[in-house]
Amino acid sequence: MNKRETVVKLLHIDSSIQGEGSASRELTREIVARWKVERPDTEVTYLDLAAQELPHLSQKSLLRADELEAARNAEALEQFLAADAIVIGAPVYNFTIPSQLKAWIDRITVAGKTFRYTESGPQGLAGGKQVIVAVSRGGVRPSDASGEFGEPYLKFLFAFLGIHDVRFVRAEGLAISPQQRAASLSAARAVIADCSAMAA
Repeated sequence: MNKRETVVKLLHIDSSIQGEGSASRELTREIVARWKVERPDTEVTYLDLAAQELPHLSQKSLLRADELEAARNAEALEQFLAADAIVIGAPVYNFTIPSQLKAWIDRITVAGKTFRYTESGPQGLAGGKQVIVAVSRGGVRPSDASGEFGEPYLKFLFAFLGIHDVRFVRAEGLAISPQQRAASLSAARAVIADCSAMAA
């Protein structure tokens, strides 16, 4: 993390439904804590998408028929646009991200705000941000494996929005054994402790 003179706004998002037993929540806390050691002037906004779920996208959402929901949608978009850095906890459920996280993504992927279509193709409008994703998996995904769509989807999504500085901290094989879980979390913490692994 580069030191800059301006205050950094960091958006910290958790989406796991596992509560305090969540590996991704543990990792996002450590990432944010490490970030704040390097940048004590960082302003953190926290979203717990499991505790305060956004409704799934619906016709009512698109028509802004519910004033409260429309206000929450606008707030989610404004928080995303204002953030310089985003830390996301993204456990893998049934081969992809939690539906709670997808509901948030549906609120920030907005034509004319975070992307636009042009004659030469789509153009991302949300560039200049850094994203760090804490991925947790019960199994182990080889780097060239197909059949798991969480991490590839997030890479594609943020690139579509114009964000190309996307880093992943992975904890895998968590359901194999207690020993594997401990070893994997230890390896993920080592990545977090190496500040250069997350440097902008």
